[in-house]
This record gives sequence, C-alpha cells and structure tokens, in this order.
Amino acid sequence: MKITIICVGKIKEKFYTEAVREYSKRLSRYCTLSITEVADEKTKEQASETEIAMVKDLEGERILKSIRPDGYVIALAIDGKQPDSIELSREIEKLGLGGVSHIYFVIGGSLGLSDKVLKRADARLSFSKMTFPHQLMRVILLEQIYRSYRIMHHEPYHK
Repeated sequence: MKITIICVGKIKEKFYTEAVREYSKRLSRYCTLSITEVADEKTKEQASETEIAMVKDLEGERILKSIRPDGYVIALAIDGKQPDSIELSREIEKLGLGGVSHIYFVIGGSLGLSDKVLKRADARLSFSKMTFPHQLMRVILLEQIYRSYRIMHHEPYHK
C-alpha cells in the first residue's frame, strides 16, 4: 500500500519535524509513505469571505494537482467521521483488500480545505470537533496510521 499525506505549508518547528521523521521511519516496514507539501497562501488578518475562498481555492488547486486520478482520497475535515483507532485500522485494511493501492490523506492549511478538494474526497476524517494546528495534525495523523498498521498486524501498541 502506498500512502501519501498532502499538506499545505511546511513544518517550521524542529520537534514536529523530528516526530514526522520518527513515524515515517516506523511506517516504512508497513507501507510506502510519502509526504507532499504544497505552498500555503498568505492571508490578511481580517480577510473577507471572498479572500478566504480565494486562498482556499489556490491551495486546493495545488492539492488536486498532487493527486492521481486512481487514488483514494481521505480529507481531514472537522465534519468528517470520527472513528476510533480500531475502526480506522479496519477501514485502511478494507481499502487495501478491496484493491485500493494508493491512499491520499489531505490536510488543509489554516483556513481549511476548498470545496473542490472536499468534493474530490472519497471520505472525510475528523480527529475531533476541536481545531488543531495543521503542523501538529500531520504528527497525529502519522501516529494513527502507524497505530492502524500495528493493529492490523496484531502487534502490541500502548493504549
């Protein structure tokens, strides 16, 4: 299985970079992982709804260019399903058994995802009704994918 995480913006803090590196290393024995960073747009502090939509659309176009037509897309969105770790593991396993060879997880920027990206998504995933920094979300997502593979392989992992 190939898993690509597409995210808006770069990680600036070293501790996030180290965590991403660690989970990427751990995941290498289970899947082929890649992380694609697309450029984020600068947004004014008091941006209008029109300006916000334009920013999300520009970032969304960059995201969509990174997705192959045959890929299965899971958008991280606050209105998505909130599975527990076992349910997420089963879903990833089911996709693989069903012939999906490439899953894209998409993390938007600070304003979220464009409507076009959400329409392209095959599923929406939410980790909480709370909002998290998108850089931290990358680490949380990687940890949950790693946990999913541990569960799939009946390997111990702390609860």
